[in-house]
Amino acid sequence: MTIKQLPAREEIEDRYKWNLAKIYANQELWQADPEEVRAMLPEGEKFRGRLGDSAESLREFLIWEEELFQRLEKVYLYASLRQHENNADQQAQAMRGAAESLAVAASTLVSFFSPEVLSIPEERLNEFLQDPKLELYQKLIEDITRMRSHTLSPEQERLLAGASEMAGSFDTIFSMLTDADIEFPKIRDRRGKAEQLSSGNYVRFLQSSDRVLRRSAYEGMFDTFGRYANTIAATLDASVKKDNFYARARNYESALAASLDGDNIPEEVYHQLIATVRGFLPRFHDYLELRRRKLGLTELHMYDLYVPLYPELKTGFSWDEAQSIVLEALHPLGGDYVAELTAGIAGGWVDVYESRGKSSGAFSSGVYGTDPYIMLNYQDNLSNVFTLAHEAGHSMHSFYSRRSQPYVYSDYRIFVAEVASTVNENLLMDHLLRHAATREELNYLTNHYLEEFRGTVFRQTMFAEFELKAHQLAQAGESLTSQRMNEIYEELNRDYFGPGVLVDDRIAKEWMRIPHFYRAYYVYKYATGFCAASALAQGILDADPAVAAANRERYLRFLAAGGSRDPLELLADAGVDMTTREPLVKALDLFSELVDSLLRQ
Repeated sequence: MTIKQLPAREEIEDRYKWNLAKIYANQELWQADPEEVRAMLPEGEKFRGRLGDSAESLREFLIWEEELFQRLEKVYLYASLRQHENNADQQAQAMRGAAESLAVAASTLVSFFSPEVLSIPEERLNEFLQDPKLELYQKLIEDITRMRSHTLSPEQERLLAGASEMAGSFDTIFSMLTDADIEFPKIRDRRGKAEQLSSGNYVRFLQSSDRVLRRSAYEGMFDTFGRYANTIAATLDASVKKDNFYARARNYESALAASLDGDNIPEEVYHQLIATVRGFLPRFHDYLELRRRKLGLTELHMYDLYVPLYPELKTGFSWDEAQSIVLEALHPLGGDYVAELTAGIAGGWVDVYESRGKSSGAFSSGVYGTDPYIMLNYQDNLSNVFTLAHEAGHSMHSFYSRRSQPYVYSDYRIFVAEVASTVNENLLMDHLLRHAATREELNYLTNHYLEEFRGTVFRQTMFAEFELKAHQLAQAGESLTSQRMNEIYEELNRDYFGPGVLVDDRIAKEWMRIPHFYRAYYVYKYATGFCAASALAQGILDADPAVAAANRERYLRFLAAGGSRDPLELLADAGVDMTTREPLVKALDLFSELVDSLLRQ
């Protein structure tokens, strides 16, 4: 029997690959840039101990630092994207390793900057900030002074910066293990047809109406991960300890406090999310019971959670169709937005299809002075159309920010990173619902919308709670063994999915395959971003054209603002106050309404 194998990258047509030649025309040109960056490093020493001499000295350093890191980020981006193309490519691994080492050297060199700025007497620093030459950098310096109690001496900062390459290795180890080394089994459907399981096609199998195939994929995935349980547990345990170490070193009470402080987010926002979502779990359980009944099952298993409750009226979405649908759905954002995205996709922003060794999942990446790049592992289903809309939202946020802001404020904060991506998903859903031709199609899309809530609000909040528990246990001195993390994760699944879902020992291993756990306290931003985006999208789609236009312009200003202001302030100006429960409750009330619309049938 013929088994479908993943293609090698060379077998995929160039039009389905991103165009990295726009960063460097060839590898030889890339190799020249790390040497130029390395040659710049000694220049940095001349600024050490001189930042407080004058406003001009401080400005000169900031200009030099910008030039250094613009070059360095370009070097790292190219090497990183090359490795994502094929994690088994030894040359790409070496390039990324060299870029990471260079980044550590640069970060270590400039680590004196914040402590030295803080050593300038407050009155003198305020005088500097009155100088028009430093006007551009006023927010940057204000952010540094806000972190005064968490900034160490120059020597200590240099030591921590020098350790960053080692500290970041846990994510790399996890990625190499799960994307390059682990081999997943062949699975079979109810007719005995064999398919190759991979991280990229796992969810597609879970969406199949063939329950034998779903169960086979589920068991194959977690039985495989289970064989590496001790290795992955040790890697995550070390990563959590690293987070806690850096928090202690910087005088924070916890890794949560340290993580949120960078975005100037109160801890209450995190705890408020968990409490609010837990308050809506009974309604989530109503949805899961609806799912069980619609599927005609006596028991609802974890591998039954992804299959659509209603038949998909269109069974496949080609890549070209996906582009057309997404671009049409985004018209409420205006002609400039759609035109720029259209040109970007045509111009090599996107790496479309899965291939052997390619990183799993999807992301958007890029740096100042380059295009944004989107990595997909496109499968021809509606979920992947939404993934395109999501990643395009990230890329267009970056595009607008880098087009509008100077380098120093061109990167938006992580807290708002998931807002633009999810606004696009909301606009796509609205477009599809408005064009639904039949009750069956409307039901299918409503179910899909509910699944977005399940995956982005309920599931990511459960992840956030797992992270919080893991860090708290490690901080208390407990070792995070695979058995302990299985116990934590299984208990959370029982809480979140309720008595109507059979929680088995395989789902207890799911934490092993979540890459975001190596970026501490990231996943909660998916949930907060979804709720903020829901409110913003409703404003952009307001029935009053004048109101909709005003809300669109506020939103586009938000995209263009980059990191020029704090995230909560930017969102408030766009119309959403995330310090309150209101956006969370508003989104979850919509979830309840959607559940009720299906229950009434």
